[in-house]
Amino acid sequence: MYDLDMFMAEVERKNPAEPEFIQAVREVTETIIDVVNDNPAYLHGKILDRLTEPDRIITFKVEWEDDNGEVQVNRGYRVQYNNVLGPYKGGIRFHPSVTLGTLKFLAFEQTFKNSLTTLPMGGGKGGSDFNPKGKSDTEMRRFCRSFMTELQRYIGPETDVPAGDIGVGAREIGYMYGMYKRLRDEHTGVLTGKGRNWGGSLIRPEATGFGAMYFAREMARTQGEDFAGKTISVSGFGNVAWGAVMKAAELGAKVVTISGPDGYIYDPDGVNTEEKWRYMTALRASNNDVVEPYAKQFSVQFFPGRRPWEVPVDMAFPCAIQNELNGEDAEQLIANGVKYVIETSNMGCTADAYTAFRKAKVLFAPGKAANAGGVAVSGLEMTQNSMKLSWRTDEVDQRLKDIMKNIHEACVSEGMESGSTFVNYARGANIAGFKKVADAMLDMGY
Repeated sequence: MYDLDMFMAEVERKNPAEPEFIQAVREVTETIIDVVNDNPAYLHGKILDRLTEPDRIITFKVEWEDDNGEVQVNRGYRVQYNNVLGPYKGGIRFHPSVTLGTLKFLAFEQTFKNSLTTLPMGGGKGGSDFNPKGKSDTEMRRFCRSFMTELQRYIGPETDVPAGDIGVGAREIGYMYGMYKRLRDEHTGVLTGKGRNWGGSLIRPEATGFGAMYFAREMARTQGEDFAGKTISVSGFGNVAWGAVMKAAELGAKVVTISGPDGYIYDPDGVNTEEKWRYMTALRASNNDVVEPYAKQFSVQFFPGRRPWEVPVDMAFPCAIQNELNGEDAEQLIANGVKYVIETSNMGCTADAYTAFRKAKVLFAPGKAANAGGVAVSGLEMTQNSMKLSWRTDEVDQRLKDIMKNIHEACVSEGMESGSTFVNYARGANIAGFKKVADAMLDMGY
């Protein structure tokens, strides 16, 4: 039998200075430990011990030359966490905050997220502490080529299929894919998020935001409410937020905030026109990480150095980065009457924020369920590559909608509290994702 405190003490001992990974493991373990203790096969197979260790961690040096002719050195990683359900699958992140602990937490979460999609994908994550900000196109190309020169030894369409993430968009995927193809002399679906004209899938850049909105609509329906007419706060202004604001408008809701490191804008009319979406795209392409220009462009309020969670809304969608919404933010949202919080970034809420939402009976959707739309469409891109064909936008979007609806149903099935309409989505997502992985491990004799 597992004791939570003793188990977590051992996890902390074995993973020092990795707070994000420890936080993710604790959040999952708290909700599944009773399921594990009630199943002799899980106990005998030491499934929990094995799922808190990645299959392997690859670390490598990335040498590249900047525009001044000076050699620069960064560190690259790939965490291949668990492949019982299929090839390792998860993004590559280029950001100075990247550490091994961050990538382990992301790969751990990715394993259960991919399980929830029901597509044949394992969990992984990779990246580098390289900072794309201020780099020229030539420097980006040199870095991506050097990064892939090392990474290509460990990936393949049936082994490990990386995708984009923070700092890695279609341009970077293109540079890495070109180098992979040159070194391996093969044209295969080894990366997802590819350009549309060379193997990519329609709606992949928007998919995470689209999927989160589909999930939120199902949450509202379960409570007998209409998603249309809801007021929404969104953080960030990258691909995820961009997809979220577009789909929210299509479904009849109104997003009133986007944010950056410089602060947030409040647009009471809603970020709901083609002109505003195009401007978000231009902001993202500028690589300046600021949203104040949006406020000037559309004559709306800008709040420097503040976060959007102080705005009264029906639904909040953290869409930027991990632990961006803390306990204080949660209390502010609760005081302002928020009904739903949909974690659209990976582990976007701190542990104390989640505790506050749970105590206040605010419906909280964890990232492994709500933001699975991105990896779901990556999985659909893998399928299209394997079949050597492309699906129309409406075909991909319908499949995404179906996947998010099925994830929601799995969360409700495992997370509905007896005798009420309240759904503990975090518990439901963790149990549903864990069972599929654990049972597959036992089936294969692991």
